[in-house]
Amino acid sequence: MDFGSFRAVDGCSFSVAKGSITGLVGPNGAGKTTVFNMIAGALRPSGGRIAYRGEDITALAPDRRFHKGAVRTFQIPHEFHHLSVIENLMVVAPAQPGETLLSNWFSRARVRKAEAETSRRAWEALEFLELTHVAHQRAGQISGGQKKLLELGRTIMTDAELVLLDEPAAGVNRTLLRKLEEKIEYLNRERGYTFILIEHDMEMIERLCEPVICMAEGKVLIEGSFQTVRSDPRVLEAYLGERQGAAT
Repeated sequence: MDFGSFRAVDGCSFSVAKGSITGLVGPNGAGKTTVFNMIAGALRPSGGRIAYRGEDITALAPDRRFHKGAVRTFQIPHEFHHLSVIENLMVVAPAQPGETLLSNWFSRARVRKAEAETSRRAWEALEFLELTHVAHQRAGQISGGQKKLLELGRTIMTDAELVLLDEPAAGVNRTLLRKLEEKIEYLNRERGYTFILIEHDMEMIERLCEPVICMAEGKVLIEGSFQTVRSDPRVLEAYLGERQGAAT
């Protein structure tokens, strides 16, 4: 991925196994979020290809990727801050008949039935996330950690298959962080969600991720278990600028 003369992602190649929680780590500027934007379709790669479930989706629009089950969250939550928490979940559900003008005129019963089902699913998501107590608050008024849980709730409303989590721990207190980790583990284990997780909180990466991929300067530096990645001298050099043999 080139931005003018600057190459942000350079020959970066990796695969993500279905059903895994894959950690994507690396120092600031390594190209991690750019890779996410390419996978989600917000950026068109300058070269190379992106494949999802065996299909080349390099030229596919973001909304088409969404409907194929590939969704993402953001480091800074993108909630509709004037809508309530439950409304933020309800608007995400795809293929709602009430989204078309003709259905609202001529199929009102079908629209009401679908809206009631969407409301039920949204409430179930809030119960799962333990956010029912803020269901009717404006989303812009809840805490940063609750907004991260709300971002995860949006993926539940889509029946996602691949979820890109961009720094879910950023700005989250430890209590809510443990809850967030539990929800990610449950969705992975019980619903079969595949996660790619960008995170600087190494405790979270260690608890959740297998394998871990470390990027530096737009390239994959190493891939393996957390312990393998953490102990590699190149990773220490990438994060701290220390070269092999400089630290004991």
